[in-house]
Amino acid sequence: MPKPAENPAVKKPVGAQPENPAQLILDGEVADNQWNLLPLTGEEQITADKLAAGKIILPASVWLALREALQERKQEIGVWLDSDETADFIGEYARELPLVAVHFPAFTDGRGFTAARLLRERYGFKGELRAVGNFIRDQLTYLTRCGFNAFAFQGAQPLTKLIDSLQDFSDSYQATVDQPKPIFRRRALAS
Repeated sequence: MPKPAENPAVKKPVGAQPENPAQLILDGEVADNQWNLLPLTGEEQITADKLAAGKIILPASVWLALREALQERKQEIGVWLDSDETADFIGEYARELPLVAVHFPAFTDGRGFTAARLLRERYGFKGELRAVGNFIRDQLTYLTRCGFNAFAFQGAQPLTKLIDSLQDFSDSYQATVDQPKPIFRRRALAS
């Protein structure tokens, strides 16, 4: 018996979906989470008229399908990229978003670092860039250097103790989003 045809508009989730904690680290401080992250189940059809009021983070595939219908709510609609979606998936549209979340299905998956840099450097994204999923404390400095300014940790975490990890290193050699000039250029300017 043949399999039923799959709906191409319905994206299947990659691994466990990110959580939506009540608090997060935002711009170096613990803050209440003002956004509701909508998980991707791969089954239901989401429509613009069925979305609840308030700030919502939609899966990128859903947002792209509903983008035109959500123009009146664009300041309260954010997008999250699953681990198999690159920054190119939303591309130039990133500039019109107040928030982009990037999902880390495992702390060993580094694709989110690249997505962050591309969003900031190639696509000029200026809004809140949020890491969601399974990243770890030891990665906070590197996430910040790639352009993240918000961190929604999975599970119970003592967020006030994690803030110190944003400053694990006092300086770096390479150029990054948070420090566009490499150290040899900064030293030459100081001379």
